[in-house]
Formats: sequence, structure tokens, C-alpha cells
Amino acid sequence: MGDRVSVKMCCSWALVTGWVVLLVQLQCLQAVPIGIDKTKVKEAEKKTEEPPANVDTGLHYDRYLREVIDFLEKDQHFREKLHNTDMEDIKQGKLAQELDFVSHHVRTKLDELKRQEVNRLRTLIKAKHDLEGGSDIAVDHQALLKQFEHLNHMNPHTFEVEDLDRLIKSATNDLENFDKERHEEFKRYEMMKEHDRREHLKTLDEEQRQKEEEHYEEMRKKHADHPKVNHPGSQNQLKEVWEEADGLDPEDFDPKTFFNLHDTNGDGFFDEQELEALFTKELEKIYDPTNEEDDMVEMEEERLRMREHVMNEVDTNKDRLVSLDEFLVATKKKEFLEPDSWETLEQNQAYTDEEMREFEEHLAQQEQDLNQKAVDLQKQREELERQQEQLNAQKVELQQAVEHMERLKSENVEPPPEVHIEGNIVPEVHAADNQLHHDQEAQPPGHHETPQHHQDAQQEHHEPNQDLPQQGHPQTHHGEPPNQQGVAQGQHNLP
Repeated sequence: MGDRVSVKMCCSWALVTGWVVLLVQLQCLQAVPIGIDKTKVKEAEKKTEEPPANVDTGLHYDRYLREVIDFLEKDQHFREKLHNTDMEDIKQGKLAQELDFVSHHVRTKLDELKRQEVNRLRTLIKAKHDLEGGSDIAVDHQALLKQFEHLNHMNPHTFEVEDLDRLIKSATNDLENFDKERHEEFKRYEMMKEHDRREHLKTLDEEQRQKEEEHYEEMRKKHADHPKVNHPGSQNQLKEVWEEADGLDPEDFDPKTFFNLHDTNGDGFFDEQELEALFTKELEKIYDPTNEEDDMVEMEEERLRMREHVMNEVDTNKDRLVSLDEFLVATKKKEFLEPDSWETLEQNQAYTDEEMREFEEHLAQQEQDLNQKAVDLQKQREELERQQEQLNAQKVELQQAVEHMERLKSENVEPPPEVHIEGNIVPEVHAADNQLHHDQEAQPPGHHETPQHHQDAQQEHHEPNQDLPQQGHPQTHHGEPPNQQGVAQGQHNLP
């Protein structure tokens, strides 16, 4: 039984609902031991020696919650006040006032736990901020801590009455809404399953569609064909557990002994996990993981419905726990002795036709939005590809231009050598041209100099001046043009 219960508990609960963690460990530690008929049950006394297992509530502050509870349990005054405080008073924060009377050691440890929790939240805020690409922007931790209601962020150093009050109220609110969220999740699961089936039928031809519909109806009938399911929490249902799981004679059924046998953590209460474990035999009548027609997600929803039903009938003070007294009172009611038949999930559809219609409309709208986003993304992609092609074309043109310039440079003749004249770089050919141009300007218009005459002039220019003219040659003036000399000579020969 222990192995089977543990397996089912792991499968069915990833989270604890209600006040299980917050109050089972607090309120039930000092429960009065229950008398056991040792002639019938020999192993019952060993139950109290097993410490209760720590269960993850699924809350993001689960570790902080459990550590605070663990240290409050160590204070004798707080434990005594807890047993004298009504559940409604706890929810309204009256128990939190007792924090002022706990020992100094416990308060010091609670202060340390709170500082660790604040640092953890700040780390989460910083990590989220970095992921969103805001590493260059300063993080306002004080403002962002406001979103966490399970502690007083204005005082990050000490654990005060307000912190305990916030922790109790936050855990209560979060856990009480958990069942509702699970039901909504299951409803969406069922509607999606039906939607997928309908969409699949649209892809088939008439003959295939008919075969698929026939197979679907066959599976439904096969699933509904199961042994009678006992009403959860009824005498018949508990006797079946007593006989098949505990191996005891149903004629010897005793509610008090039964309670003690299945109070697996020995705290004197049935919590939600322990209650759900009692329904394993009933669920095995309906669901088999090896059968195609049986859905294990539906099995866990059925388990949740059974547990909620028993809690509504037996948990009179609504603390989400079933005490021994509550259990014994319930065993004397007509509902326990002569219960109505239990309607399983296949007899109670999880959603209405209207809900299904709205769900499909929502899916259609989502699909339309996704298609539009896909079109927009495709247009963006085409635009980026077009821009990339333009960039590639520009790159090719630029490369061709560079290659052309390199080719022209390699084909050009090297420029003439350069000379320095009074600090300026002037090519020699330019200097010669300038000199020739100067000489030409010094000649009169219409004068044409022969090469021989030009050569003589150059020789005359370079030979040193003599005082007396040479014989046979008329005296000329240096630098004077030859035609002028001839004119002068002619003038001398006139009468």
C-alpha cells in the first residue's frame, strides 16, 4: 500500500493545495495520539515514528514559507497559541501578533531568512532585467519588489508581524485558487483535444471520416464500460480500501482504526494528499494506462473531483484538513451509509457547447493573427533581401571601379624626373620651355632665325668678350639681334 500510495501521490500532485503546508505542520504537531486496537492492526504504532515529508507547494516562495514555518514550530509559546487560535482568526492575522512573544533566537533566524529572501528576489529581478536587454538602465529594486506581496519590502532587514501576516494571507489566497486553476486547465485540455479531433476529420475523405467516427464511438463505449464506482468517502468505498489495500476483514471495519492507518504522516489529520490516496482503488476501475481509450489526464481530474467532494462533505471548519472528529461525525451521516451513485467524468462533460464555440473562435482568431504576423515577417524578409541585393550590387561596382583604377595606373608612363629650383619642384622640361619662350619674345615680329644663325648666336653667347674685334668680322654687340646689326652696318655705308 505504501509504495502504491507514494506513486499515486507523485503522479497526482506536483503542488499542495489549501492549508496543507501552512497549517498541517503548524496546527497538527501536538495532536493527541489516537488509540489503536493492536489485536487487529500490529503496524499502526510505527506510523508516528515516520517524519512528515516536506512537500513543495508550487509557490515561488515555497522555500521561504517552509523555513519560516520550521523555525516558528521551534518556539513553544507560538505552538501553544496556535492550538488556541481559530482558523478564521489565523486568516485574519491574529496569530501573527504572537510573533512579538517568540524567543530572540527564533526572531534572529527569521530576520536572516527574510534578508535571504529579499536578496533572492532582487537577483530574480536583475536576471529578468538583463534578459530583457536593459543592462544599461539602472534597476529600481524597491519599486519592483512591490509586486511580491508575501513580505514587507519597505523593511528588508527584519522579520516583523506584518511579514508573518503577509505570508499567511498570500499563501492562503494562492493555494485556495489552485483547484480552480486546475479545473480551468483541464477544461482547456479537453476542448483542445476535441478541436484537434475535428480538425483531423476535415483532412479525411468521406469513407475515412466515417471509420474514424466509428472508432471514436467505440473507444467511448469501451471506456464507459467499467465496474461500478463507489461514492468517494462512503462506507462502501472505505471498506473496499480496508479489504483490498489493507488486507483486513470488511466485517471488522472500524472508522477510527481506518483513520489512523491512512494518516500516513501521523499528524492526526487527513490532508488532501492522504485523501486522494484513498481513491486509488476506485480510479483503477475506470482508468488503465495501457488502454487506448483511457486518458491519464482525465484520471487526475477525476481524483481531484473526488477529493473536493469529500472535503465539502466532511471538512466542516473549512481548513482543508479532515480531523479525526470530523471524520467520525461524517461516518454517522446518511451520505456515508447510503450514498447516491457517483457520476464520473464521461457522464459530466467538462465544457458546454457555448464554451467550445468560444474556444474555437478564439483559436481561429489566434491563427489569423499568427498568419498575419507570418505575412508581415515574410514582407520584412523580402525587403531585407532586396536591400542586401542592392548592397551586393554596390559592392561589385565599387570593386570594379577599384580594379579599373589599378589597371589605368599600371598602363600610364612614369612622369619625368623633377628638379628643385629655389625650393620649388619644377620638371626640367618646363624650365627649358620657359627659357625658349623668353628668347622668342625677345625677337622682333617677322624674324625667322636659321639654325646656323642660332648656333652662331649660341657660340657668341658662350665665348668670352674681347676688347678688339677679330679681323674680317664686324664688331657686334652682345645680346643685340643680328638683323639690327645689319641695319647699323648699312647705315654706315650710306653716302
